[in-house]
Amino acid sequence: MNKRERVLKVLSGETADRTPVSFWFHFSGENTKGQACVDAHLAYYAECGQDYIKIMSDGIDYRFPEGFTPASPRDWASLKPQGRNSAFVEDAVWRCRKLNEALKGECCTFYNVFAPFSLMRQAAGDELVMQQLRQDPEPVLKGLSAIAEDCAVLARAVIEEGGCTGIYLALQGGELGRFTYEEYRKWITPSDLTALNAARAAGGRNICHLCGWAGDKNDLNVWKDYPADAFNWAIFIDLLSIQDAKTFFGGKPLIAGFDNRKTGLLYNGTREEIEAFAKGLVEENRGFPYIVGADCTVPNTIDHERLRWAIQAVQNA
Repeated sequence: MNKRERVLKVLSGETADRTPVSFWFHFSGENTKGQACVDAHLAYYAECGQDYIKIMSDGIDYRFPEGFTPASPRDWASLKPQGRNSAFVEDAVWRCRKLNEALKGECCTFYNVFAPFSLMRQAAGDELVMQQLRQDPEPVLKGLSAIAEDCAVLARAVIEEGGCTGIYLALQGGELGRFTYEEYRKWITPSDLTALNAARAAGGRNICHLCGWAGDKNDLNVWKDYPADAFNWAIFIDLLSIQDAKTFFGGKPLIAGFDNRKTGLLYNGTREEIEAFAKGLVEENRGFPYIVGADCTVPNTIDHERLRWAIQAVQNA
């Protein structure tokens, strides 16, 4: 099997000839822009040889249309989708197309899409969004629906025009204490599904990332039945082991293994420790559709040699 076949096999719920592996990190500075960003992705791939690439959205932010300011909850009702020609979509398609043209189908690629609720909070501020959502949910949710439609357009475009295998949907907002289960499912889940279903309709694969970005435990129940081809979650924050996750997510393919933080083994361990841990992950999960990865993005200050140790250990196991 080649890299592409191997990953697609696992995402179809089957086991491949060996366990795939990949890690990713946020790019910064000039490497978030234009051709420099494409070249940075390709250089990392050439250096470390991971089995698939998560195309980062660094430098491509969702911005409100000119003149829109959510001063009150009712203002959200006037927000309209910005459509295919927005920079938010166009810049992503360009990046994905350039990368996939250079790769010539050698490996799968998944574009990083932040869930609509995350984009709303990034653009307007978490405190303001939560306050207005509690105050008057109906108009705020209309605004969220508009953002979700832009996410759907983005998901379709990076697959159909950019050549991506699918999307990596970063789901946030499920921290314990932010919403009840019922609130999340009523208010936020519809927007998540808009993006995921659009990717599916375009023939893409969905990787659902249940993000532990805040360091707080999530209520993973709000996401466990999403239309995902694989789930990636924060083992070391949500304290859900790989073995337990096999049952929790109903036997769906899993992406997990290493702690992504600077306090973790990948960032601090010796070569022998990293290689032994990587090989142990492979052995413990043989016969299950599993990909070695990390809880989330690894720090971009990590020595790439450490990533090579883990990647090569998995590929040779």
